[in-house]
Amino acid sequence: MKWFRDIGPGVLIAAAFIGPGTVTLCTIAGASFGYSLIWAIILSTFSTIVLQEMSLRIGLVTRMNLAEVIRTSIKSKILNRFIILLIISSILIGNTAYEAGNITGASLGISAIINYESINYIPVFIGLIAFVILYQGDYKILEKSLVSLVIVMSISFFITAIMTRPDITSLLKGIFKPQVNSSNLIVVLGLIGTTVVPYNIFLHSSLVSEKWNSIEKLKVARIESFISILLGGLVSLSIIITAASVSNQNVTGVIDLAKGLEPLYGKFAIYFLGLGLFASGITSSITAPLAAAYVAKSCFGWNNSLKSKRFRLVWIFILITGVFVSMIKINPIEIIKFAQFSNSLLLPIIAIILLWLI
Repeated sequence: MKWFRDIGPGVLIAAAFIGPGTVTLCTIAGASFGYSLIWAIILSTFSTIVLQEMSLRIGLVTRMNLAEVIRTSIKSKILNRFIILLIISSILIGNTAYEAGNITGASLGISAIINYESINYIPVFIGLIAFVILYQGDYKILEKSLVSLVIVMSISFFITAIMTRPDITSLLKGIFKPQVNSSNLIVVLGLIGTTVVPYNIFLHSSLVSEKWNSIEKLKVARIESFISILLGGLVSLSIIITAASVSNQNVTGVIDLAKGLEPLYGKFAIYFLGLGLFASGITSSITAPLAAAYVAKSCFGWNNSLKSKRFRLVWIFILITGVFVSMIKINPIEIIKFAQFSNSLLLPIIAIILLWLI
């Protein structure tokens, strides 16, 4: 029971990347390319484990989050300002795109549950929920409830993947024979972006430094992070396996995505998927702008409280932009894919910074 008290940061990070983007991209990958892109999820999962371990180590040893360490470690004013500006720009762009995908995913979930095809005004409703929770700062109870829903959804994918009785030979081929070409490149980058989320690297160091105050907890933190992220990767793997059994190359909406769950839930698949998308979407819609605000606070050295005007302006900007983009007449699936694609482009920048600090 003592070990359960140490559960926290890693689980939150894993829950953060099991959002609408994960459900959508993994379903598209499985439905369109079968098992051939499983290698991408495995590679992404272990890359996440490595990068998040670096982040938690920095947070636990220095008792500061990654952005603070970067700001205080670079002595050259010109280089310092350049790196800080680069981080701020990257996180703002990435989280804005990611937020649009989060809100769109949650909107898709609601539209599926209430059987309402148009989602033009649902993003406003999602945005208002996130705004109220972020503005008051009392989001923990709701977050725990939503994470629980995502866990239930994850378990269902585990069971569904087993019930689809995947072809072991094809499965192994998808693991050990990587395939990358012009037709699947965007999806591959999307799978990387939906797993190795840039803002999670900054968020992890903050969570670790707040939860533990001793370097002696490093081993516990590493184990907790490894197990949590590995389980998150298995969830993504299960979604691909489940969707591969559908073999539908025309995934354009939530009904198509629900086909991946039909072997287990039958006609109720749409409601389970809708609930899962809404739960993961609303949770991510809260954490993405919040993480961006934390990064801005650390980069600029703000000592104000989380209710300060500057802190709130950052997450309000991310939230409003995300709502606006999700309301534009763009295919919702494409918004989510773009969010993950933009994340994959930001990863090399953060990885280089981590390697420099370690």
